[in-house]
Amino acid sequence: MKSASLFRNTFLSLSHSLNPILKPLISLHSFQNYRKPHHFTTMSSSSPRPFVEKQFEKLRTQLEQSRNLRDRIQSVTNEIESTLRVMQSGLLLVHQSRPIPEVLEKGKVQIDVLKELYGRLAEILKDCPGQYYRYHGDWRSETQTGVSLIAFLHWIETGDLLTHTEAEEKLGCMFSFSFAIELHLIGS
Repeated sequence: MKSASLFRNTFLSLSHSLNPILKPLISLHSFQNYRKPHHFTTMSSSSPRPFVEKQFEKLRTQLEQSRNLRDRIQSVTNEIESTLRVMQSGLLLVHQSRPIPEVLEKGKVQIDVLKELYGRLAEILKDCPGQYYRYHGDWRSETQTGVSLIAFLHWIETGDLLTHTEAEEKLGCMFSFSFAIELHLIGS
């Protein structure tokens, strides 16, 4: 009650000092009925209940496994991206009147590295059968870039377009995991 009377006195003196003629707009009796709100206890304020923790333990484990798997995939994807940058810089030499065999050799070395990296990616994906499309967005753009570079390299070498089957063979994706046709079409 002390705080209510203090507030009332402060309110009256402030309002009177601002305009001594006007009467207060708010009824001061409404401040007398001011009460402290009830204090409700929540689960967060009490000790955690074991059954609540058990309900989320399985979910927490699944999220941790998914995060670890995604980290492993991201690690390989970063290596693929790095290899593609090296491959692209090597293929740009064709515009500088370099000998074609030299450009082809630099590109083919990187294809072998990519094949090994896609093999590692396939090994990681064996740990999560049926989850290919859940994670394939993590390496999708790199695969499109890779197919584009391999198609360019193939065209320089043969003068022909790269087929879907040839792209799968060059990346080593034939039997490891599916190589989506749209990745080939967008990359070519």
